[in-house]
Amino acid sequence: MLNYAAAEVPASGPSMNKTKSTANPLQNFSDLPQFGKIRAVHVQPALDRILRENRAQLEELFTEENNYTWGTFVQPIEDMQERLHRMWSPVSHMNAVKNNESLRKAYNEGLPRISEYFTELGQDERTYRVYKEIAAGPEFYQLHQAQKKVIKNGLRDFRLSGAELGDKEKQRFKHIQQQLARLSSRFQENVLDATQAWELLLTDENDVAGLPETARSLAQQAAADDDKVGYKFTLDAPSYIAFMTYADNRHLRSQMYEAFVTRASDQGPHAGRWDNTEIITEILKLRLEAAKLLGFANHAQYSLQTKMVSSVDQVLHFLRDLAARAKPAAVQELDDLRQLARERYGVKRLEAWDVAYFSEKLRQHRFDFSQEDLRLYFPVDRVISGMFDVIERLYGLNVKRVNDVDAWHPDVRFYDIYDAEGKLRGRFYMDLYARANKRGGAWMDSCISRKRVGNTVQTPVAFITCNSAPPIGDRPALLSHEEVITLFHEFGHGLHHMLTKVDYIGVAGINGVAWDAVELPSQFMENWCWDREALSLISGHYETDEKLPEELYAKLAGAKNFQAAMHLVRQLEFGLFDIRLHSSYDPNGEQSVQALLDEVRQGVAVVIPPDYSRFQNSFTHIFAGGYAAGYYSYKWAEVLSADAFSKFEQNGIFDRKTGLEFLRNVLEQGGSREPMELFVAFRGREPEIDALLRHSGLTS
Repeated sequence: MLNYAAAEVPASGPSMNKTKSTANPLQNFSDLPQFGKIRAVHVQPALDRILRENRAQLEELFTEENNYTWGTFVQPIEDMQERLHRMWSPVSHMNAVKNNESLRKAYNEGLPRISEYFTELGQDERTYRVYKEIAAGPEFYQLHQAQKKVIKNGLRDFRLSGAELGDKEKQRFKHIQQQLARLSSRFQENVLDATQAWELLLTDENDVAGLPETARSLAQQAAADDDKVGYKFTLDAPSYIAFMTYADNRHLRSQMYEAFVTRASDQGPHAGRWDNTEIITEILKLRLEAAKLLGFANHAQYSLQTKMVSSVDQVLHFLRDLAARAKPAAVQELDDLRQLARERYGVKRLEAWDVAYFSEKLRQHRFDFSQEDLRLYFPVDRVISGMFDVIERLYGLNVKRVNDVDAWHPDVRFYDIYDAEGKLRGRFYMDLYARANKRGGAWMDSCISRKRVGNTVQTPVAFITCNSAPPIGDRPALLSHEEVITLFHEFGHGLHHMLTKVDYIGVAGINGVAWDAVELPSQFMENWCWDREALSLISGHYETDEKLPEELYAKLAGAKNFQAAMHLVRQLEFGLFDIRLHSSYDPNGEQSVQALLDEVRQGVAVVIPPDYSRFQNSFTHIFAGGYAAGYYSYKWAEVLSADAFSKFEQNGIFDRKTGLEFLRNVLEQGGSREPMELFVAFRGREPEIDALLRHSGLTS
């Protein structure tokens, strides 16, 4: 998952000649962010200064007698946007990974101001006119392909920002964007607060029966950290997933499940305290109004202007076609689960809080191994070094750890990436473990983007963030196979950002990439988590360093598509709910959001949750994460990634020639060309769905 601030600040980069090094660490762009020095009190002064300077510089561009060109107009604006991104990126990141009351307040006060600034810039008729003049002028055809793409994207974005609206409509559009920035931030905060407010403290050993040693030890450590005795379980992913998968106590599983699926809602143990219900409705109303101001029938039509897919009907057809292929198999998988629960465990009615538990029992019954058996072979250092070995074999890259880099937490690591010629290509922070005041999930975000400054190239820097289980005592962190896949996924995003060779920041790395293609490099990397040769690089028993045994690998490979159809229809449920919510749903009508979700579930889901479930109230992807009318992108990009990987299946999993073709045609190109054009350059044809169906255990 990519992470974008609620205000969707463009990840463009700064001109170093305007804001010089000062005592305020957020105004120093000479090197990496000074996380150890950043305080909430620095945010407003830094933002004030940069917004003031940017606005003044824009006016200077018009007051000078200017022969408008890329160098005299577009590049300065790119630099202005980057300067703001460089200041805001560490603020946004720390708000996500080290949240506290003062920083949250400063962040929320800044969001609407940033939204106002970008809407103001996007609606500026003078700027829009100059972009059109440059696009129509003789210089345009002499520009680099990437420069042309920046200008074309700019013209599109002016229209999508309301540059062609009347004055009254412009003001309304600007106000809507500010409101959406506030509401999205509040939505995210409510989910974080609701997640952290609930805990389950157990002191009876019988209550933790079934849980593996790793989960029990983690819970004991969590309790001890709070000066409590017993086992503390929370709604953070490592704790929640372990409990729901292994805890024998069905009543406690039900209790934890209810707390999780009712977060930030009108139901559950904290009913109404951080309720996102009204926020959802208000967000949907504002998105619809903004879309209609611009002449679109709904938000989905507006959203698709920046994506590969051209119409809502195309998205719906894609998702429904996959659902028709997957649902019969999913029904059979659920029937198998019910049969196991009934015949072996006497459970007559399988409930939602039983699915993960009995799925693990069925996996063990069929394949004779547990996910916990795998964890022993994935100590964090082995996984990381093995992941670096994978990209060395594919692309000739060398990754080196850098010590003593200023970060926001002692667990954070920092690395440099060098290419085969020894050139520094990228740098990245890696923050792997779940902890208090860090939002859930996993994501990659940009810290610094690549651009050319004179005769030098600015090195891109990425944030790679996960929420895996931390080390316990003297034992290293042991990752589940799912956590390994998540790390590879986010690292794939990071490579896309860092390995770009595009020198123009608006389309360098992940910038300017169509949203439904941006998951291609991330999902592509996941494939190496299943390959035997790659697993020999990333696995090693944490005590003996023994590689993943052949017998255990065979069981893992055999179980790869275990319940694949159930997982697929679950993702299709999210995608269909999202696209319908933003295309055909009327937030001013009588149907509730819950009723729409229930309707979608009746058509595609096989596991129907209880009535109190409020999944939508914590669906941060679409209400706070930039995936509105775009959640389908995960499956859309999976078609691309599976088909791209099939070329490696043909030529060899570590075939360097194929690896370099992917590097040069996809990773290095960023957003400088259309994603279909890049895919065809690599694959030799347009994508086909067959590889995805094969990888999912479905027939074409």
